[in-house]
Amino acid sequence: MRTLIVHNPKSGFGSDAVFQFERALVRAGDECVLRLLAGDFDAAQACADAERFDMVVVSGGDGTVAALLYALRGRDVPVCAFPSGTANLFCANVGNAPEPSALARACRVGKTAQLDLGEIGWEAEGGERRVRGFALMSGTGFDAQLMQAALPNKAIMGQAAYFAAALANPRPAVVHFTITVDGRTHERDGISCLVANSAMIQGDIQLVPDCRMDNGLLDVIVLETSDAAQLLKPLAFGLVDKSGKAIGRPHLESFKGREIRVTCSEPVPIEIDGEVVEELVSSYEAQVLPGAVRMVVDAMSPYGTADDGSSRFGGSDVIAFPK
Repeated sequence: MRTLIVHNPKSGFGSDAVFQFERALVRAGDECVLRLLAGDFDAAQACADAERFDMVVVSGGDGTVAALLYALRGRDVPVCAFPSGTANLFCANVGNAPEPSALARACRVGKTAQLDLGEIGWEAEGGERRVRGFALMSGTGFDAQLMQAALPNKAIMGQAAYFAAALANPRPAVVHFTITVDGRTHERDGISCLVANSAMIQGDIQLVPDCRMDNGLLDVIVLETSDAAQLLKPLAFGLVDKSGKAIGRPHLESFKGREIRVTCSEPVPIEIDGEVVEELVSSYEAQVLPGAVRMVVDAMSPYGTADDGSSRFGGSDVIAFPK
């Protein structure tokens, strides 16, 4: 088995779990290349030789993982996402057993699922066209402000930095959003507009129901409130109803579609999978890339099946997954 591990050593808290994963993965006769990313890495260059390997492992936070997955889109290479960041929401959404030995086993078994990505584009202030991929969600307005405000404390406080940032800005600006989804236009006011490929956040809470990464659709989510404290209500509802199917999500409205255009009444910050873009945007377009990446999944994943079947690469230990 030939494996390429692309790892961002700056992600998260500097955990050495990826090296535990590597030790659990390799067997006699295997080839394993560990490629460490620099701070200004080029994702396409880091994955340029991906077809030389039987498996590519992308390791880092959500921003790193999303950039690497976008570079691997449309390429017939199995990819495993390894959680090395602060929140690791993409890995949580894929739903594999997160322990290094369990992920190593999933790679050797080699079961995969075709998952979607999103692509977002906008015009920069100088007229240049920007295009980025995202694995989870991209947002304009309050959520981007939260990401930016949380950066100085993220290394120390972890996910708590986001809550601290929200408390520091209790009355965010309300923006008027003109949202066109597959040709149908909606006018809404709110503090943020998100475009999501998957919308499960911390605590396994789904912001909207039935948001999956294999349905060929994106979800547009509008936070229709003028008070950050009001966001505690949908979060509280989420603790009781994680899927959002039973009692819904107050102050949140969503639309599903393949092609989206959002125009804002004023320039606002934008974040892509937790990473804030330096410039403000007044409008952007997003589209789904159906089945763009071939992700490794195990029996714990909602995209896997109860039976792992035979191991593609051999040497996988038996794990009794809960029924």
